[in-house]
Amino acid sequence: MTPRPRNRSTNANDYQFVPRPLAAMSKSFADGFEIRPHHHARDQLVYAVSGVMRIRTEGEAWIVPPDRAVYLPAQTEHSIGIRGQVEMRTLYIARRAGDDLPDAPTVLEVSPLLRELVLALIEEPVIYDEHGRGGAVALLILSEIAKARRLSLVIPMPRDPRLLRVCNALLADPSSRLTLDNWVDMAGASSRTLARLFEAELGLSFAAWRQRVRFHNALEAIVAGEPISRVAERNGYRSSSAFSAAFRKTMGHAPSSLREAGEG
Repeated sequence: MTPRPRNRSTNANDYQFVPRPLAAMSKSFADGFEIRPHHHARDQLVYAVSGVMRIRTEGEAWIVPPDRAVYLPAQTEHSIGIRGQVEMRTLYIARRAGDDLPDAPTVLEVSPLLRELVLALIEEPVIYDEHGRGGAVALLILSEIAKARRLSLVIPMPRDPRLLRVCNALLADPSSRLTLDNWVDMAGASSRTLARLFEAELGLSFAAWRQRVRFHNALEAIVAGEPISRVAERNGYRSSSAFSAAFRKTMGHAPSSLREAGEG
């Protein structure tokens, strides 16, 4: 694993106004650490070479393993939860640094080339030589971000406070088998109203939304090396093959590919 360069600041504020289109920060986090809601003056590419991050904005949530990153446009308020020992590598990007940068929070597939480029920029001075290696690496990073595959792996979050109480509880305990009828008292709304709100605000049924949360939650266990058979059983599947097939259909990746990414 690439060590963090000595004397490199771990304060995000020190990277917002540097006279370069890209600024790269390296920081380590312990399991369970929570970064409270905040925002930045620059766009941000949040990436971890190890561990899993839970990233949350007002309207969306993601669980992000090492083969993905989240692109957050400037001023997007977000919080980050740390699962496992996370080695975070963050890029702070000037808004007009390149063409075709995402203009809304987006999950990106991190190619092996993009991963190595991010690590290479960390090795360069913060004020890198724009006509030397640092400048060349920065230009390639912008090109790779622009062409990176966008992944629709978001967990949409509602605005209605009744439904939000239910969704927050399920995010905290994805294995819950409670039905909509069981959530009526907490929500302060009937099961029929909750079902209507799921479709109207999230575009998913209760069962489909919960399955998406469960699969995202399974990412953590898979990357941590837990046997897929155990992950499948905990998520209500009778066989690992059935779980793997459903996981691939929903998430776009086989569970085994995530484990390989976590070991990279």
